[in-house]
Amino acid sequence: MPAEVPIALLPGDGIGPEVIRESVKVLQAAARTSGFLVAFTELPIGGAAIEARGVPFPEETLRGCQAASAVLLGAVGGPAWDHLPGPARPEAGLLQMRRALGVFANLRPVRVLPALVEFSPLRAEVAAPTDLLIVRELIGGVYFGQPRGRTTDGAVDTMRYTAGEIARVARVACSLARQRRGKVTSVDKANVLETSRLWRETVDAVAREFPDVTVEHMLVDTCALQLVRTPGQFDVIVTENMFGDILSDEAGAITGSIGMLPSASLGDRPPFLYEPVHGSAPTLAGRGVANPVGAILSVALLVRHSLGHVEASRAIEMAVEQVLADGVRPRDLGGQASTVEIGDRVAEKVIRMALSRSHDATMLRAGHLPKET
Repeated sequence: MPAEVPIALLPGDGIGPEVIRESVKVLQAAARTSGFLVAFTELPIGGAAIEARGVPFPEETLRGCQAASAVLLGAVGGPAWDHLPGPARPEAGLLQMRRALGVFANLRPVRVLPALVEFSPLRAEVAAPTDLLIVRELIGGVYFGQPRGRTTDGAVDTMRYTAGEIARVARVACSLARQRRGKVTSVDKANVLETSRLWRETVDAVAREFPDVTVEHMLVDTCALQLVRTPGQFDVIVTENMFGDILSDEAGAITGSIGMLPSASLGDRPPFLYEPVHGSAPTLAGRGVANPVGAILSVALLVRHSLGHVEASRAIEMAVEQVLADGVRPRDLGGQASTVEIGDRVAEKVIRMALSRSHDATMLRAGHLPKET
């Protein structure tokens, strides 16, 4: 019997616990049908950790994450903690965790599913070809640069990067582009920012290591325009922390709802971090109406990148697509399906697909199905 893979669960705040419950349900279905075992340890983060432990990222949570093979996060934040100073807010816990785990490359895939083209704010013919991957540098830039702080009548934040920090995320982007359509768009503000000039020079140097990948540069304001004009032109976008944060939310709108978007944050060594792109949405919490698809697709990324089960990951993605194609819609996409119903339907579809594959394999061995040519 295979050993259990330890997964750290950080449900967090707002709708985080609700969407994480459904993603766990789907992960368990994939595990049962693909022959691996998972074991979960639930840990506090964000506002929930502030209430329980007095800090947004307790030491016990760090230790639990470091002992796991992967970390699955819901969301952090909410108005109950908006009065706190920056380092004490729930979001500070998220930044601390990213830095502590060393997850420098944040992958945010954006694809318009055929069943949801009508929900995009763009014309169908513009939205339909969208299939891109944003690779966001996650633990550098203005979110982490020092010095930072407030004075009596001002404030300072510092954007800081080293060539090494840029090179490692650029290599991730180029490596992933090799598995896709072979094109990387590096986004910066090199006409104004010195950090962006270093970014562009370093990406050019890394690009020489990948002669089979086409690398182009684009200013961030131009990229923001092109994302809504012709999103199908992009394959892999690589950019710094703040630009990636903004552009990925913009790209998410193309799909019809930011609730659809997953993410994976990778580093040099596990554990890696997986979380939906959406926030805690406190006004939706406890109502059973949150869209769990982003969390479920984050589990698909976890199964691929941390567990190495590519077919199981594809099965989850296909199950999501089929459930949506069957007309099951969350509230943010004009439907009436509850959070739990969507999780149930996707988990059931994962199991049915596995049973169908098993049946087909049995029939093929018995000679009742023609072999593929």
